[in-house]
Amino acid sequence: MRHGKKHNHLGRKTAHRHAMLSNMACSLIEHKRISTTIAKAKALRVYVEPILTKSKDDTTHNRRTTFSYLKSKEAVTELFRTIAPKIADRPGGYTRIIRTGYRLGDNAEMCLIELVDFNEVYTSGEKKTTTRRSRRGGSTATKKTDAAPAAEVAEEAVVVEETPVAEVVEEVKTEEVAPEAAAPTEEADSTEEEKKDEE
Repeated sequence: MRHGKKHNHLGRKTAHRHAMLSNMACSLIEHKRISTTIAKAKALRVYVEPILTKSKDDTTHNRRTTFSYLKSKEAVTELFRTIAPKIADRPGGYTRIIRTGYRLGDNAEMCLIELVDFNEVYTSGEKKTTTRRSRRGGSTATKKTDAAPAAEVAEEAVVVEETPVAEVVEEVKTEEVAPEAAAPTEEADSTEEEKKDEE
């Protein structure tokens, strides 16, 4: 019976399973995203997230501990140099599993497992500020304060626009009147000339 045994054996002996998870963790650290089955991705997430937490504190002891799990100097260097600064203020949840469908050969459910902070599509540069909704009507108070400056700005705009508009309108009228007066005389002259030619 397997009472209380929560980890997935993945159909492998212990040594094989540890070696496989170590290799997958190194690949995830180096490439930031790998494609695998759902079962392996869930097992890898449990394996790699404590290692990522250790990398936040760059000490010799933590480097040696992570090396005992990963068994790759390049992966340890990449982890402490590149990944640790990016995940420094994230309190856990460093990986994301995205399901991608089923494998053709054996119909196993496939997925992508990736480091959350290295996906530019999902993460934007600005962090969203979260607001809490309450029943006390705090939102109406904010609406009043937002409306008051807008009204002041509108009044200022009206005052600024009043004086120059009248002057501009007068100038435009005087400029438009002269060409319109000249145009009918030219047309009248041309019609008179045509009548004389006809006669």
